[in-house]
Amino acid sequence: MTTSRIRFAFSAWQDQSARIFNLDVLAAAIAVLLPWSTSAVVIGTTLWFVAFTPSVDWRDFLRSLKAPISFLPIALVGLAVIGTLWSEARWGERLYAVGPTLKLLAIPALLYHYRRSDRGHWVFKGFVASCALLSLASWLVLLDPALSLKGAGAERGIFVKNYIDQSQEFSLCLVALAFPIVTLLRERKIWQALLLCALALSFLLNMLFVIVSRTALITMPVMLAVFAVLHFRLRTNLMCLGAAVVLAGLAWTGSAQLRTTVSRFASDYVIYRDNLNQPTSLGNRWEFWTKSLRFISEAPLGHGSGSIRGLFEKAATGPADLAAGQVIANPHNQTLNVAVQWGTIGVAILLAMWLSHFLLFRGEVIASWIGLLVVVQNFLTSLFNSHLFDFHAGWMYVLGVGVGGGMVLKQRSVSAVGGTPFQAAPSAGKEP
Repeated sequence: MTTSRIRFAFSAWQDQSARIFNLDVLAAAIAVLLPWSTSAVVIGTTLWFVAFTPSVDWRDFLRSLKAPISFLPIALVGLAVIGTLWSEARWGERLYAVGPTLKLLAIPALLYHYRRSDRGHWVFKGFVASCALLSLASWLVLLDPALSLKGAGAERGIFVKNYIDQSQEFSLCLVALAFPIVTLLRERKIWQALLLCALALSFLLNMLFVIVSRTALITMPVMLAVFAVLHFRLRTNLMCLGAAVVLAGLAWTGSAQLRTTVSRFASDYVIYRDNLNQPTSLGNRWEFWTKSLRFISEAPLGHGSGSIRGLFEKAATGPADLAAGQVIANPHNQTLNVAVQWGTIGVAILLAMWLSHFLLFRGEVIASWIGLLVVVQNFLTSLFNSHLFDFHAGWMYVLGVGVGGGMVLKQRSVSAVGGTPFQAAPSAGKEP
């Protein structure tokens, strides 16, 4: 950051545009830190909200909360808080269950902020660059496992966090890059397009030859198909499908890691079925989902916040080292997680929130594509995990929807009135 920009940042006490600039820097920093550190994201988010408060025109902000895209995340958090009143869990467990929902409160704030800022691209570019650096670190850990910060017993190629989070990041970046690559090719900016192709290829090769989650293997083709349907004609889609089949065959032949990951789908279920409920990833989920459906039928309005662990304790049968005897606080499905605790009302709010955010991102700009991709990815991966409530995947959703949604709203406002879309900060986006 140049000296003039540093002086500009420290003028925030008197200058609203400097406040906006500082918020943009903090949001970009959060995106950069997300692949690496949980605690740093918490600190950065706290600082962001502290800086956000004096920058707000509260009348405009409260008016913006009436929109479903902003109101529904707040409603889900409110339901989680109210759900503590009828839960039979200990109060510590009730309050702990509210915690994962609180990140959703950042969505309305980000939507509001990025309607008045021109720097939403900082967040997305920072995240992709950070993931590219993490991909390099992953290859280094593959060559020398001692480099991993996870210590002894770390998963293959994992420098920080885990392979599920890493696969979420890399698959999102890989598919998100498809839009600018196609745009650059259509504009005949070949070298820029090739550079982004190389970046996308680095993510793909890491997932093929280092490590990838099975959830990413399922969801990434769907996300690519969504892009093809939205942006290509039928003939082009058929050509892409043929190329994808050929590339998939080459990847299958050349990557033992990919073959091993895919083969675990069938082997996990066979082990679970034929070996006395021996725990496997797929077998465990089948057990968790079956029991969760029973819990829902017993209380259609939900058992209350923090009730999941207690219900699984009562339903456990056999030793804890078998699937049927496991006690968990997360059924590994977002809809079931919500339904067990907050019933049909919670499910209605959750699905309405996903739908409202999905419909927000109809358009032909990069922010629309990234936001749509984030919603689709979160919905799909939440079939197998509670990814909206998980820290890492949940914050990817919050940043993608909040930042991308604000950019889309601003662009639509400009197109509609042909002028400044948001008047809360007339000098926003003006720094040295």
